[in-house]
Amino acid sequence: MGNGDIRVRGLAARAGGWSARHRWAAVGIWVLFVVLAMGLGSAAGRVDVKDSDQLKGETHTAARIIEDAGIDEPAGETVLIQAKGGGLKATDAEFRDAVDAVVRAVEGTGRVTEVTSPYDTKTISKDGRSALVQFDMRGEPDTAGERVEPVLEAVEGVQQDYESLRIEEIGGASMMKTFDDAFGDDFKKAEYSAVPVALGILLIAFGALVAALLPVLLAITAIMATMGLMGVVSHVMPMSETANSVMLLVGLAVGVDYCLFYLRREREEREAGRDAQTALRIAAATSGRAIVVSGVTVCVAMAGMLFTGLAEFEAMGLASLMVVAVAMVGSVTVLPALLSLLGERVEKGRIPFLRRRERGGGQDSRFWTAVLRRVLAKPVIAVVVAAGALLAITAPALGMKTQQLTLDQEFGDSLPIVQTYNRLNDAFPGGSEPAEVVVKADDINAPEVKSALADFRDRAISSGASRGPVEIKLHDAQNVAFVYVPLVGGSDQDKAGASLDTLRDEVRPATLGRVEGVEAPITGQVAGSKDFNDQLAGAVVPVFAFVVVFAFALMLLSFRSLTIAVTSIVLNLLSVGAAYGILVAVFQHGWGASLVGAEGVGAIITWLPLFLFVILFGLSMDYHVFVVSRIREARLRGLATKDAIRHGVVTTAGVVTSAAVIMVAVFAIFGTLSMQSMKQMGVGLAAAVLIDATIIRGVLLPAVMALLGERNWYLPKWLHRLPDLTHDETPQAVAGPAARDDEGEPLRV
Repeated sequence: MGNGDIRVRGLAARAGGWSARHRWAAVGIWVLFVVLAMGLGSAAGRVDVKDSDQLKGETHTAARIIEDAGIDEPAGETVLIQAKGGGLKATDAEFRDAVDAVVRAVEGTGRVTEVTSPYDTKTISKDGRSALVQFDMRGEPDTAGERVEPVLEAVEGVQQDYESLRIEEIGGASMMKTFDDAFGDDFKKAEYSAVPVALGILLIAFGALVAALLPVLLAITAIMATMGLMGVVSHVMPMSETANSVMLLVGLAVGVDYCLFYLRREREEREAGRDAQTALRIAAATSGRAIVVSGVTVCVAMAGMLFTGLAEFEAMGLASLMVVAVAMVGSVTVLPALLSLLGERVEKGRIPFLRRRERGGGQDSRFWTAVLRRVLAKPVIAVVVAAGALLAITAPALGMKTQQLTLDQEFGDSLPIVQTYNRLNDAFPGGSEPAEVVVKADDINAPEVKSALADFRDRAISSGASRGPVEIKLHDAQNVAFVYVPLVGGSDQDKAGASLDTLRDEVRPATLGRVEGVEAPITGQVAGSKDFNDQLAGAVVPVFAFVVVFAFALMLLSFRSLTIAVTSIVLNLLSVGAAYGILVAVFQHGWGASLVGAEGVGAIITWLPLFLFVILFGLSMDYHVFVVSRIREARLRGLATKDAIRHGVVTTAGVVTSAAVIMVAVFAIFGTLSMQSMKQMGVGLAAAVLIDATIIRGVLLPAVMALLGERNWYLPKWLHRLPDLTHDETPQAVAGPAARDDEGEPLRV
């Protein structure tokens, strides 16, 4: 049988064949699609997630009342005036002078309104050494951080005149500005540096500039198209900046991976003696099919986030799903066209010190050949050692503690404003982030409503939930009142949460709850955190079930093997479990925390476990599908199962290693950021991908498959009626006189 007799079928093969034959049309369609998507996105604009959509429960109800009333809550700022050491008291003349100076200074900027003195609002600490001047920023609260600089300078000027006092500003606007200055550029640099890092690794992997640029270009164009589509889709499901960052991360990872898989297979077939057209057709039928199976599986995993009911998660899930789908389509359409156009020129720009031997199969895999020899010789020992090691790494995850990170946990002591936050919380527990009761009534000034509000204020303090002062702000025109309640517990999430429960379950029913027609949802930072945790906890089971069941079904249909479907799920769960264990060990128990700058965190941020599960379950399928497809392909060609395993793992080791190194490097960049939530995400993703590409795919998968033998391909008779999605992978597509085994010898089929 000659090269020209090879026939391939199936979606990926047909798409690749059409693109190779109509290469300019395929490239033109892709460019048009990217330009149109970006143009439509720009014209439509992006609708971001609103506060009222962020959460369900009381937080959602409170945000809806505020939005319906058309009230823009201004960004509130606070100036802490505190005696250093044991000296001055708030009643002393110098202290009073400092308070007056702060009031005059901030009013003199013209940027603030509603300035209040601590002597009027009774915001003086129990020990009499601390007092708070409070005010609101003029203008839109979302952009207050851009206008707060003159106010900060005015407060700093007063500080210079009073050496015996500590005079520091904190609030929504000042924190916004501080974090943007400290970490906004940091985060953007991390996003932008991911591309050159990926390109550098691809240069090493391919040894040629043109070949290395192709995956990066595909990933970037897929990301650009998805950004445009996000703008259009946001009018149905609002998006967010977080979703944008996650989309970029996932898009770069899968876009580069898919292109890498395809390109390496095409080069391998050409180095094995195929002509250019045949090599492309084989790559389309094999790697192209693996990309489609993997892409659909990743999309299903990302769709799991849509079941959380949390707007931020839904936005991240949909954005990730779209970029994976776009990258998958690009890989099996425009990539074959570009390879057909470039021909031998794909090897242009050779790097002198990275010349590779012109052999396709085993040149990258000496290490894995040696490892596999030992694994396949004693598979039982390999399974026991590898699985035992992973279970040991997973063990710390059993004691995982999740919570919304406080300011000092998120940023440590790296910012002066964090120390101000801690000092304010010590002097006024809960004062920096009070609970906010949003009271809506038919007539907010009705005697029974006013009486209930006064009663609520008194009982909030007498119940022990707050030490006061409890502030009530009326909006007569809208019949709405805001009640600000500093919670006992302050920055201690557990104690503050108990105080919140007291307000919700005891104080409110006994006061505001008795007045007919009054709504009084309680919101604020602590309430939002609690509502988020409750909603997330309720989403865990449906999300896990959806992802696992659909991934299992896709594996079953794609490989027509019950055994492969089950083992793929078990191995992926082991990989995710190991990532959880590493996160808990480093960030909760502090083992090796100093190596990543994570001392003293003591908890995992609430949203991360579910997020990691979905992302990792999807991404790890990349490698699993690619390796198992190659093993099955060799098995269909007539090799014994153990030989097929050896061939499949060794011939994919180079590309899987390259893909994993790129993913680990990109994720590790985020692990270097100062924000602990980003650091936890980066370390968790990088560790999981590294484990997945080495212990799971290089040791545990081949050892388990070797032990199962022919049972790997077991499909009960009652499942034979299932749709057959394996038809792309025909023996004819990969057989031929020029094919070689993993030792470089011609195959005899």
